[in-house]
Amino acid sequence: MFNNTDIAKLILRLSTGVLILFHGIYKVIHGIGGVKVMLSNAGLPEFFSYGVYLGEVVAPIFIILGLYARVASMVLGANMLMAIFLSYGFSFSLAKYGGLTIESPLLFLIMSILIVLLGSGKYSVNNK
Repeated sequence: MFNNTDIAKLILRLSTGVLILFHGIYKVIHGIGGVKVMLSNAGLPEFFSYGVYLGEVVAPIFIILGLYARVASMVLGANMLMAIFLSYGFSFSLAKYGGLTIESPLLFLIMSILIVLLGSGKYSVNNK
Protein backbone atom coordinates (compact mmCIF):
# COMPACT_ATOMS: atom_id res chain seq x y z
CA MET A 1 0.00 0.00 0.00
CA PHE A 2 2.75 2.48 0.91
CA ASN A 3 5.12 1.37 -1.84
CA ASN A 4 3.78 3.32 -4.80
CA THR A 5 6.77 5.11 -6.32
CA ASP A 6 4.67 6.50 -9.18
CA ILE A 7 2.49 8.47 -6.75
CA ALA A 8 5.66 9.77 -5.06
CA LYS A 9 7.06 10.86 -8.44
CA LEU A 10 3.79 12.62 -9.23
CA ILE A 11 3.82 14.47 -5.91
CA LEU A 12 7.46 15.44 -6.43
CA ARG A 13 6.77 16.69 -9.97
CA LEU A 14 3.62 18.61 -9.01
CA SER A 15 5.13 20.25 -5.93
CA THR A 16 8.31 21.26 -7.76
CA GLY A 17 6.53 22.50 -10.87
CA VAL A 18 3.75 24.40 -9.16
CA LEU A 19 5.98 26.07 -6.56
CA ILE A 20 8.57 27.28 -9.08
CA LEU A 21 5.84 28.31 -11.54
CA PHE A 22 4.69 30.95 -9.02
CA HIS A 23 8.16 32.52 -9.29
CA GLY A 24 7.88 32.49 -13.07
CA ILE A 25 4.41 34.01 -13.10
CA TYR A 26 5.67 36.78 -10.83
CA LYS A 27 8.46 37.51 -13.31
CA VAL A 28 6.03 37.49 -16.24
CA ILE A 29 3.83 40.05 -14.46
CA HIS A 30 6.55 42.25 -12.90
CA GLY A 31 9.44 41.78 -15.32
CA ILE A 32 13.01 40.56 -14.98
CA GLY A 33 14.77 43.86 -14.30
CA GLY A 34 16.29 42.53 -11.09
CA VAL A 35 17.73 39.52 -12.89
CA LYS A 36 19.23 41.80 -15.56
CA VAL A 37 20.93 43.89 -12.87
CA MET A 38 22.38 40.82 -11.15
CA LEU A 39 23.68 39.46 -14.48
CA SER A 40 25.32 42.74 -15.46
CA ASN A 41 26.85 43.05 -11.97
CA ALA A 42 28.33 39.57 -12.49
CA GLY A 43 29.75 40.64 -15.86
CA LEU A 44 27.35 38.49 -17.88
CA PRO A 45 25.22 39.65 -20.83
CA GLU A 46 21.73 40.89 -19.92
CA PHE A 47 20.06 38.76 -22.61
CA PHE A 48 20.78 35.70 -20.43
CA SER A 49 18.01 36.99 -18.17
CA TYR A 50 15.40 35.77 -20.64
CA GLY A 51 16.44 32.24 -19.71
CA VAL A 52 14.48 32.83 -16.50
CA TYR A 53 11.27 32.48 -18.51
CA LEU A 54 12.46 29.13 -19.83
CA GLY A 55 13.55 27.93 -16.40
CA GLU A 56 10.65 29.26 -14.34
CA VAL A 57 7.68 29.15 -16.74
CA VAL A 58 8.22 26.64 -19.55
CA ALA A 59 10.22 24.01 -17.63
CA PRO A 60 7.76 23.87 -14.68
CA ILE A 61 4.83 23.34 -17.06
CA PHE A 62 6.70 20.44 -18.67
CA ILE A 63 7.57 19.05 -15.22
CA ILE A 64 3.94 19.26 -14.05
CA LEU A 65 2.73 17.45 -17.15
CA GLY A 66 5.54 14.91 -17.05
CA LEU A 67 6.42 15.85 -20.61
CA TYR A 68 10.20 15.46 -21.02
CA ALA A 69 10.38 16.00 -17.27
CA ARG A 70 14.02 14.94 -17.05
CA VAL A 71 15.13 17.49 -19.63
CA ALA A 72 12.92 20.19 -18.10
CA SER A 73 14.36 19.39 -14.67
CA MET A 74 17.88 19.83 -16.04
CA VAL A 75 16.84 23.27 -17.28
CA LEU A 76 15.35 24.07 -13.87
CA GLY A 77 18.50 22.81 -12.14
CA ALA A 78 20.69 25.06 -14.30
CA ASN A 79 18.34 27.94 -13.52
CA MET A 80 18.66 27.28 -9.78
CA LEU A 81 22.46 27.08 -10.00
CA MET A 82 22.48 30.49 -11.67
CA ALA A 83 20.04 31.84 -9.07
CA ILE A 84 22.26 30.62 -6.25
CA PHE A 85 25.36 32.06 -7.92
CA LEU A 86 23.82 35.44 -8.76
CA SER A 87 21.86 35.96 -5.54
CA TYR A 88 24.12 34.40 -2.94
CA GLY A 89 27.48 33.66 -4.52
CA PHE A 90 27.37 30.05 -3.28
CA SER A 91 27.60 31.35 0.30
CA PHE A 92 26.66 28.78 2.91
CA SER A 93 25.95 31.34 5.61
CA LEU A 94 23.11 31.05 8.08
CA ALA A 95 19.99 33.18 7.85
CA LYS A 96 18.38 35.02 10.76
CA TYR A 97 16.50 31.96 12.05
CA GLY A 98 19.20 29.33 11.54
CA GLY A 99 18.54 27.98 8.04
CA LEU A 100 20.90 28.43 5.13
CA THR A 101 20.44 31.65 3.19
CA ILE A 102 20.36 29.62 -0.04
CA GLU A 103 17.81 27.17 1.34
CA SER A 104 14.93 27.74 -1.12
CA PRO A 105 16.88 27.63 -4.38
CA LEU A 106 18.95 24.75 -3.01
CA LEU A 107 15.79 22.75 -2.30
CA PHE A 108 14.54 23.42 -5.84
CA LEU A 109 17.92 22.30 -7.18
CA ILE A 110 17.76 19.07 -5.16
CA MET A 111 14.17 18.42 -6.25
CA SER A 112 15.11 18.93 -9.90
CA ILE A 113 18.03 16.50 -9.52
CA LEU A 114 15.63 13.94 -8.01
CA ILE A 115 13.28 14.27 -11.00
CA VAL A 116 16.21 13.81 -13.38
CA LEU A 117 17.23 10.64 -11.53
CA LEU A 118 13.75 9.18 -10.98
CA GLY A 119 11.96 10.20 -14.17
CA SER A 120 8.33 11.24 -14.45
CA GLY A 121 6.63 7.97 -13.55
CA LYS A 122 3.42 6.31 -14.69
CA TYR A 123 1.19 9.36 -14.17
CA SER A 124 2.67 11.59 -16.85
CA VAL A 125 2.26 12.51 -20.48
CA ASN A 126 5.40 10.55 -21.43
CA ASN A 127 4.36 7.68 -19.12
CA LYS A 128 7.90 6.53 -18.28
